[in-house]
Amino acid sequence: MNADPIGVLTGSHYLDGDHSCSEGAIAAGCRFSAGYPITPSTEVVERLASRFPRVGGRFQQFEDELAASIAVLGAVWGGAKAVTVTSGPGFSLMMEHIGLAAITECPVVYINVQRGGPSTGLPTQPAQGDMMQARFGSHGDYRLIALCPNSPQECFDLTLRAFNLAEEYRVPVVVMLDEVVGHMTEKVVIPPADQIEVTPRRYTSKKPGDFKLFEAAEGSLVPEMVKAGDGYRVHVTGLTHDERGYPAMNVVAQDKMVKRQFAKIVENADKIITFEEKNLLGAEAVVVSFGITSRIAEKGMQLAREKGAKVGSFRLITAWPFPEKQIIELSKKVKAFVVPELNMGQMSLEVERLAAGRCRTIPVLHAGGTVHNPEVIAEAILEAVR
Repeated sequence: MNADPIGVLTGSHYLDGDHSCSEGAIAAGCRFSAGYPITPSTEVVERLASRFPRVGGRFQQFEDELAASIAVLGAVWGGAKAVTVTSGPGFSLMMEHIGLAAITECPVVYINVQRGGPSTGLPTQPAQGDMMQARFGSHGDYRLIALCPNSPQECFDLTLRAFNLAEEYRVPVVVMLDEVVGHMTEKVVIPPADQIEVTPRRYTSKKPGDFKLFEAAEGSLVPEMVKAGDGYRVHVTGLTHDERGYPAMNVVAQDKMVKRQFAKIVENADKIITFEEKNLLGAEAVVVSFGITSRIAEKGMQLAREKGAKVGSFRLITAWPFPEKQIIELSKKVKAFVVPELNMGQMSLEVERLAAGRCRTIPVLHAGGTVHNPEVIAEAILEAVR
Protein backbone atom coordinates (compact mmCIF):
# COMPACT_ATOMS: atom_id res chain seq x y z
CA MET A 1 0.00 0.00 0.00
CA ASN A 2 1.00 3.65 -0.36
CA ALA A 3 1.72 6.13 2.40
CA ASP A 4 -1.03 8.27 3.89
CA PRO A 5 -0.68 11.70 2.21
CA ILE A 6 -1.44 13.50 5.49
CA GLY A 7 1.93 12.42 6.88
CA VAL A 8 4.12 13.02 3.84
CA LEU A 9 5.95 16.34 3.37
CA THR A 10 6.46 15.88 -0.35
CA GLY A 11 9.20 18.02 -1.86
CA SER A 12 12.84 19.02 -1.48
CA HIS A 13 13.88 20.02 2.01
CA TYR A 14 17.02 21.13 3.85
CA LEU A 15 16.98 18.77 6.85
CA ASP A 16 19.41 17.29 9.30
CA GLY A 17 19.58 13.54 9.80
CA ASP A 18 17.60 13.55 13.04
CA HIS A 19 14.69 15.45 11.49
CA SER A 20 14.85 13.22 8.41
CA CYS A 21 14.38 10.19 10.66
CA SER A 22 11.27 11.86 12.06
CA GLU A 23 9.84 12.40 8.59
CA GLY A 24 10.66 8.84 7.54
CA ALA A 25 8.81 7.51 10.58
CA ILE A 26 5.73 9.64 9.92
CA ALA A 27 5.68 8.70 6.23
CA ALA A 28 5.84 5.03 7.26
CA GLY A 29 2.67 5.44 9.31
CA CYS A 30 4.20 5.85 12.77
CA ARG A 31 1.73 7.59 15.04
CA PHE A 32 3.20 7.01 18.50
CA SER A 33 6.57 7.79 19.98
CA ALA A 34 7.86 7.67 23.54
CA GLY A 35 11.19 9.02 24.61
CA TYR A 36 13.42 10.75 27.10
CA PRO A 37 15.69 13.63 25.97
CA ILE A 38 19.31 12.64 25.37
CA THR A 39 21.95 14.21 23.16
CA PRO A 40 22.40 13.84 20.17
CA SER A 41 19.04 12.16 19.46
CA THR A 42 16.61 14.64 21.04
CA GLU A 43 15.90 16.47 17.78
CA VAL A 44 14.17 13.35 16.41
CA VAL A 45 11.47 13.39 19.08
CA GLU A 46 11.31 17.18 19.18
CA ARG A 47 10.20 17.13 15.56
CA LEU A 48 7.84 14.22 16.15
CA ALA A 49 6.29 16.12 19.07
CA SER A 50 5.76 19.10 16.77
CA ARG A 51 4.48 17.15 13.77
CA PHE A 52 2.32 14.48 15.40
CA PRO A 53 -0.62 16.74 16.37
CA ARG A 54 -1.03 17.61 12.69
CA VAL A 55 -1.21 13.97 11.55
CA GLY A 56 -3.12 12.32 14.39
CA GLY A 57 -0.10 11.03 16.30
CA ARG A 58 1.07 11.32 19.88
CA PHE A 59 4.46 11.81 21.51
CA GLN A 60 4.83 11.05 25.20
CA GLN A 61 7.91 12.03 27.21
CA PHE A 62 8.57 9.55 30.00
CA GLU A 63 10.69 9.68 33.13
CA ASP A 64 13.50 7.62 31.60
CA GLU A 65 14.48 5.32 28.74
CA LEU A 66 13.20 2.25 30.57
CA ALA A 67 9.66 3.62 30.61
CA ALA A 68 9.87 4.91 27.04
CA SER A 69 11.13 1.63 25.61
CA ILE A 70 8.32 -0.40 27.18
CA ALA A 71 5.63 2.15 26.28
CA VAL A 72 6.28 1.73 22.57
CA LEU A 73 5.71 -2.03 22.87
CA GLY A 74 2.36 -1.37 24.50
CA ALA A 75 1.48 1.04 21.71
CA VAL A 76 2.22 -1.62 19.09
CA TRP A 77 -0.06 -4.13 20.82
CA GLY A 78 -2.69 -1.40 20.89
CA GLY A 79 -2.48 -1.15 17.09
CA ALA A 80 -0.03 1.70 16.47
CA LYS A 81 3.24 1.83 14.60
CA ALA A 82 5.70 3.12 17.17
CA VAL A 83 9.27 4.33 17.60
CA THR A 84 11.58 5.30 20.42
CA VAL A 85 14.79 7.26 20.09
CA THR A 86 17.94 7.36 22.21
CA SER A 87 21.71 7.51 22.42
CA GLY A 88 24.59 6.37 24.63
CA PRO A 89 23.53 5.16 28.08
CA GLY A 90 19.89 5.39 27.03
CA PHE A 91 20.48 2.60 24.51
CA SER A 92 21.96 0.47 27.28
CA LEU A 93 18.83 0.99 29.39
CA MET A 94 16.65 -0.17 26.51
CA MET A 95 18.36 -3.52 26.07
CA GLU A 96 15.94 -5.47 28.27
CA HIS A 97 12.98 -4.26 26.26
CA ILE A 98 14.69 -4.94 22.93
CA GLY A 99 14.96 -8.53 24.14
CA LEU A 100 11.28 -8.45 25.11
CA ALA A 101 10.40 -7.11 21.66
CA ALA A 102 12.42 -9.93 20.10
CA ILE A 103 10.78 -12.77 22.05
CA THR A 104 7.27 -11.32 21.63
CA GLU A 105 7.94 -10.59 17.94
CA CYS A 106 6.86 -6.99 18.35
CA PRO A 107 7.29 -4.85 15.19
CA VAL A 108 8.84 -1.76 16.71
CA VAL A 109 11.60 0.64 15.62
CA TYR A 110 14.48 1.98 17.74
CA ILE A 111 16.63 4.89 16.54
CA ASN A 112 20.09 5.14 18.11
CA VAL A 113 22.14 8.26 17.33
CA GLN A 114 25.54 7.02 18.45
CA ARG A 115 27.91 9.14 20.52
CA GLY A 116 31.25 8.56 22.25
CA GLY A 117 31.26 6.19 25.22
CA PRO A 118 31.38 4.20 27.42
CA SER A 119 29.01 5.55 30.09
CA THR A 120 28.25 9.26 29.71
CA GLY A 121 31.29 9.56 27.45
CA LEU A 122 31.13 12.31 24.83
CA PRO A 123 27.47 13.38 24.67
CA THR A 124 27.90 15.80 21.76
CA GLN A 125 30.48 14.00 19.65
CA PRO A 126 30.36 11.01 17.28
CA ALA A 127 31.26 7.37 17.59
CA GLN A 128 30.14 4.02 16.21
CA GLY A 129 30.72 1.99 19.34
CA ASP A 130 27.23 0.49 19.66
CA MET A 131 27.29 -1.79 16.62
CA MET A 132 27.83 -5.03 18.50
CA GLN A 133 25.48 -3.87 21.24
CA ALA A 134 22.74 -3.49 18.63
CA ARG A 135 23.25 -7.13 17.69
CA PHE A 136 24.09 -8.77 21.02
CA GLY A 137 23.11 -6.22 23.68
CA SER A 138 20.16 -8.07 25.19
CA HIS A 139 20.73 -11.51 26.71
CA GLY A 140 19.83 -14.78 25.06
CA ASP A 141 19.58 -15.85 21.43
CA TYR A 142 17.60 -13.66 19.07
CA ARG A 143 17.87 -11.95 15.70
CA LEU A 144 16.97 -8.40 14.77
CA ILE A 145 17.66 -6.02 11.90
CA ALA A 146 19.93 -2.95 12.03
CA LEU A 147 20.35 -0.30 9.32
CA CYS A 148 23.12 2.31 8.94
CA PRO A 149 22.36 5.56 7.10
CA ASN A 150 25.25 7.77 5.97
CA SER A 151 23.27 10.89 5.00
CA PRO A 152 20.10 12.77 5.91
CA GLN A 153 18.49 11.37 2.76
CA GLU A 154 19.21 7.84 3.92
CA CYS A 155 17.93 8.73 7.39
CA PHE A 156 14.54 9.30 5.76
CA ASP A 157 14.77 6.31 3.43
CA LEU A 158 16.06 3.82 5.99
CA THR A 159 13.73 4.87 8.80
CA LEU A 160 10.87 4.29 6.39
CA ARG A 161 12.37 0.92 5.45
CA ALA A 162 12.89 0.05 9.13
CA PHE A 163 9.14 0.24 9.72
CA ASN A 164 8.46 -1.84 6.62
CA LEU A 165 10.92 -4.52 7.71
CA ALA A 166 9.52 -4.53 11.24
CA GLU A 167 6.05 -5.26 9.88
CA GLU A 168 7.25 -7.75 7.26
CA TYR A 169 9.10 -9.93 9.77
CA ARG A 170 7.46 -8.99 13.10
CA VAL A 171 10.82 -8.04 14.53
CA PRO A 172 12.45 -5.04 16.23
CA VAL A 173 14.54 -2.93 13.84
CA VAL A 174 17.28 -0.51 14.92
CA VAL A 175 18.36 2.52 12.86
CA MET A 176 22.02 3.10 13.73
CA LEU A 177 23.16 6.57 12.77
CA ASP A 178 25.82 8.65 14.51
CA GLU A 179 26.12 12.21 15.80
CA VAL A 180 27.60 13.57 12.57
CA VAL A 181 24.93 12.07 10.32
CA GLY A 182 22.26 13.07 12.83
CA HIS A 183 23.35 16.70 12.89
CA MET A 184 24.53 17.25 9.31
CA THR A 185 22.09 19.18 7.12
CA GLU A 186 21.67 18.33 3.45
CA LYS A 187 19.04 18.20 0.74
CA VAL A 188 16.40 15.54 1.40
CA VAL A 189 13.86 14.65 -1.28
CA ILE A 190 10.57 13.25 0.01
CA PRO A 191 8.53 11.62 -2.79
CA PRO A 192 4.76 11.98 -3.20
CA ALA A 193 2.74 9.66 -0.98
CA ASP A 194 1.64 7.55 -3.94
CA GLN A 195 5.30 6.74 -4.66
CA ILE A 196 6.08 5.58 -1.10
CA GLU A 197 5.51 1.90 -0.40
CA VAL A 198 4.35 1.19 3.14
CA THR A 199 4.01 -2.30 4.59
CA PRO A 200 0.76 -2.57 6.54
CA ARG A 201 0.40 -4.64 9.69
CA ARG A 202 -0.71 -8.15 8.80
CA TYR A 203 -3.83 -8.62 10.87
CA THR A 204 -5.37 -12.05 10.88
CA SER A 205 -8.65 -12.89 9.18
CA LYS A 206 -9.13 -15.89 11.46
CA LYS A 207 -11.88 -15.96 14.04
CA PRO A 208 -10.85 -15.50 17.69
CA GLY A 209 -11.24 -19.17 18.51
CA ASP A 210 -9.02 -20.24 15.62
CA PHE A 211 -6.20 -17.73 15.97
CA LYS A 212 -2.89 -18.30 17.73
CA LEU A 213 -0.75 -15.21 18.26
CA PHE A 214 2.60 -16.95 17.72
CA GLU A 215 1.66 -19.48 15.06
CA ALA A 216 3.41 -18.83 11.75
CA ALA A 217 1.06 -17.85 8.95
CA GLU A 218 0.53 -20.41 6.22
CA GLY A 219 3.52 -20.45 3.86
CA SER A 220 5.51 -18.15 6.15
CA LEU A 221 7.68 -18.15 9.25
CA VAL A 222 6.05 -14.96 10.51
CA PRO A 223 2.85 -14.95 12.61
CA GLU A 224 -0.06 -12.65 11.86
CA MET A 225 -1.15 -10.11 14.48
CA VAL A 226 -4.17 -8.77 16.28
CA LYS A 227 -4.56 -5.73 18.48
CA ALA A 228 -5.98 -5.41 21.94
CA GLY A 229 -9.69 -4.70 22.01
CA ASP A 230 -10.68 -6.68 18.92
CA GLY A 231 -12.06 -9.63 20.84
CA TYR A 232 -9.03 -11.91 20.57
CA ARG A 233 -7.27 -13.55 23.47
CA VAL A 234 -3.92 -11.75 23.63
CA HIS A 235 -1.31 -13.16 25.98
CA VAL A 236 2.12 -11.57 25.57
CA THR A 237 4.95 -12.71 27.83
CA GLY A 238 8.72 -12.62 28.03
CA LEU A 239 8.68 -16.23 29.14
CA THR A 240 9.24 -19.03 26.65
CA HIS A 241 5.76 -19.57 25.23
CA ASP A 242 3.71 -21.78 22.96
CA GLU A 243 1.87 -20.66 19.84
CA ARG A 244 -0.97 -19.26 21.94
CA GLY A 245 1.46 -17.06 23.87
CA TYR A 246 1.07 -19.03 27.08
CA PRO A 247 4.19 -19.85 29.14
CA ALA A 248 5.61 -23.24 28.17
CA MET A 249 8.60 -23.95 30.36
CA ASN A 250 10.09 -26.89 28.52
CA VAL A 251 12.87 -27.72 26.09
CA VAL A 252 10.55 -28.55 23.19
CA ALA A 253 8.82 -25.17 23.32
CA GLN A 254 12.14 -23.32 23.69
CA ASP A 255 13.63 -25.11 20.71
CA LYS A 256 10.62 -24.50 18.48
CA MET A 257 10.23 -20.84 19.43
CA VAL A 258 13.87 -19.77 19.16
CA LYS A 259 14.58 -21.68 15.94
CA ARG A 260 11.55 -20.21 14.15
CA GLN A 261 12.43 -16.69 15.29
CA PHE A 262 15.98 -17.19 14.01
CA ALA A 263 14.83 -18.73 10.76
CA LYS A 264 12.49 -15.90 9.78
CA ILE A 265 15.52 -13.59 9.62
CA VAL A 266 18.28 -16.00 8.54
CA GLU A 267 16.27 -17.57 5.73
CA ASN A 268 15.22 -14.15 4.42
CA ALA A 269 18.65 -12.53 4.79
CA ASP A 270 19.08 -12.10 1.03
CA LYS A 271 15.87 -10.04 0.92
CA ILE A 272 16.79 -7.97 3.97
CA ILE A 273 20.47 -7.20 3.34
CA THR A 274 21.38 -4.09 1.33
CA PHE A 275 24.82 -2.70 0.56
CA GLU A 276 26.65 -0.45 -1.88
CA GLU A 277 29.58 -1.61 -4.01
CA LYS A 278 31.95 0.64 -5.97
CA ASN A 279 35.06 -0.01 -8.08
CA LEU A 280 35.39 -3.68 -7.14
CA LEU A 281 36.49 -4.88 -10.58
CA GLY A 282 40.24 -5.40 -10.41
CA ALA A 283 40.50 -4.07 -6.85
CA GLU A 284 43.36 -5.39 -4.71
CA ALA A 285 41.91 -3.93 -1.52
CA VAL A 286 38.33 -3.25 -0.46
CA VAL A 287 37.31 -0.66 2.13
CA VAL A 288 34.39 -1.92 4.22
CA SER A 289 32.68 0.97 5.99
CA PHE A 290 29.35 2.32 7.21
CA GLY A 291 27.70 5.50 8.44
CA ILE A 292 29.71 8.72 8.45
CA THR A 293 32.96 6.77 8.16
CA SER A 294 31.97 5.64 4.66
CA ARG A 295 31.96 9.26 3.54
CA ILE A 296 35.37 9.96 5.04
CA ALA A 297 36.64 6.75 3.45
CA GLU A 298 35.75 8.12 -0.01
CA LYS A 299 38.45 10.78 0.39
CA GLY A 300 40.89 8.21 1.76
CA MET A 301 40.34 6.01 -1.29
CA GLN A 302 40.82 8.98 -3.62
CA LEU A 303 44.18 9.76 -1.99
CA ALA A 304 45.25 6.13 -2.25
CA ARG A 305 44.26 5.89 -5.93
CA GLU A 306 46.37 8.97 -6.67
CA LYS A 307 49.32 6.90 -5.44
CA GLY A 308 48.44 3.94 -7.62
CA ALA A 309 46.31 1.78 -5.33
CA LYS A 310 43.57 -0.35 -6.85
CA VAL A 311 40.87 -0.04 -4.23
CA GLY A 312 37.13 -0.59 -4.17
CA SER A 313 34.49 0.02 -1.53
CA PHE A 314 31.79 -2.05 0.11
CA ARG A 315 29.39 0.00 2.23
CA LEU A 316 27.21 -1.65 4.83
CA ILE A 317 23.67 -0.32 4.64
CA THR A 318 22.28 -3.29 6.52
CA ALA A 319 24.59 -4.04 9.42
CA TRP A 320 22.56 -6.92 10.86
CA PRO A 321 22.08 -9.44 9.39
CA PHE A 322 25.63 -9.04 8.14
CA PRO A 323 26.31 -9.51 4.38
CA GLU A 324 28.27 -12.72 4.96
CA LYS A 325 28.03 -14.16 1.44
CA GLN A 326 29.36 -11.00 -0.17
CA ILE A 327 32.33 -10.64 2.20
CA ILE A 328 33.26 -14.31 1.76
CA GLU A 329 33.22 -13.98 -2.03
CA LEU A 330 35.26 -10.77 -1.98
CA SER A 331 37.82 -12.36 0.34
CA LYS A 332 38.67 -14.81 -2.44
CA LYS A 333 39.56 -12.00 -4.85
CA VAL A 334 41.45 -9.32 -2.92
CA LYS A 335 44.64 -8.97 -0.91
CA ALA A 336 43.01 -7.25 2.03
CA PHE A 337 39.98 -5.60 3.57
CA VAL A 338 40.45 -2.18 5.17
CA VAL A 339 37.81 -1.49 7.83
CA PRO A 340 37.66 2.05 9.27
CA GLU A 341 35.21 2.54 12.12
CA LEU A 342 34.72 4.93 15.02
CA ASN A 343 35.29 2.30 17.69
CA MET A 344 38.10 0.03 18.84
CA GLY A 345 37.18 -2.86 16.56
CA GLN A 346 33.66 -4.24 16.09
CA MET A 347 32.54 -4.73 12.50
CA SER A 348 36.14 -5.43 11.54
CA LEU A 349 35.87 -8.58 13.68
CA GLU A 350 33.00 -9.80 11.51
CA VAL A 351 34.97 -9.08 8.35
CA GLU A 352 38.02 -10.89 9.72
CA ARG A 353 35.90 -13.89 10.76
CA LEU A 354 34.41 -14.21 7.30
CA ALA A 355 37.71 -13.65 5.48
CA ALA A 356 38.94 -16.71 7.39
CA GLY A 357 42.58 -16.18 6.44
CA ARG A 358 41.96 -15.93 2.69
CA CYS A 359 43.03 -12.29 2.83
CA ARG A 360 44.13 -9.82 5.47
CA THR A 361 41.79 -7.61 7.47
CA ILE A 362 43.29 -4.24 8.43
CA PRO A 363 41.22 -2.35 11.01
CA VAL A 364 41.53 1.45 11.05
CA LEU A 365 40.25 2.22 14.50
CA HIS A 366 39.28 5.50 16.13
CA ALA A 367 37.95 5.93 19.67
CA GLY A 368 35.47 8.61 18.59
CA GLY A 369 35.00 12.28 19.32
CA THR A 370 35.58 13.22 15.69
CA VAL A 371 35.89 11.45 12.35
CA HIS A 372 38.98 9.81 10.83
CA ASN A 373 41.68 11.75 9.08
CA PRO A 374 41.30 10.51 5.45
CA GLU A 375 45.09 10.29 5.15
CA VAL A 376 45.13 7.60 7.83
CA ILE A 377 42.67 5.53 5.80
CA ALA A 378 44.76 6.11 2.66
CA GLU A 379 47.88 4.85 4.45
CA ALA A 380 46.04 1.68 5.49
CA ILE A 381 44.94 1.10 1.87
CA LEU A 382 48.51 1.53 0.60
CA GLU A 383 49.69 -0.98 3.21
CA ALA A 384 46.98 -3.38 2.08
CA VAL A 385 48.07 -3.40 -1.58
CA ARG A 386 51.80 -3.74 -0.98
